[in-house]
Amino acid sequence: MGSRLNPYLSFGGDARQAMEFYQAVFGGTLVVKTYGEFGQPDTPAADNVMHGMLETPSGFTLMGADAPPGMDHAPGNNFSVSLSGEDEAELRGYWEKLSAGGFVAVPLEKQMWGDVFGMCTDRFGVPWMVNISGA
Repeated sequence: MGSRLNPYLSFGGDARQAMEFYQAVFGGTLVVKTYGEFGQPDTPAADNVMHGMLETPSGFTLMGADAPPGMDHAPGNNFSVSLSGEDEAELRGYWEKLSAGGFVAVPLEKQMWGDVFGMCTDRFGVPWMVNISGA
């Protein structure tokens, strides 16, 4: 397998719910391991996610975890997860699910460069960009 680049998201105690939500959006196989499974069974964070990985039928890989015990979770605005391609139905389906219950900053519509593009933040505070390539 060659190198790959994928987003790794940090959460403040709701990583399992977020990763299950993304699995419902994109499908695929989700593997979740907790701090308790990695040798910290007696801590208050034992049930928190130490590492989660979603691999989807479309070839996406999304990883995430709850912030480790003792480390603050500070969501930032210095990243977005970008989805792009030509399959309009697939990408619109992702958009509908990701934007539901979240905030739409840029509606998914045709832009001046010819593509359909939108920006939203999902209900877990993760910003997304969706770009559907023009003909």
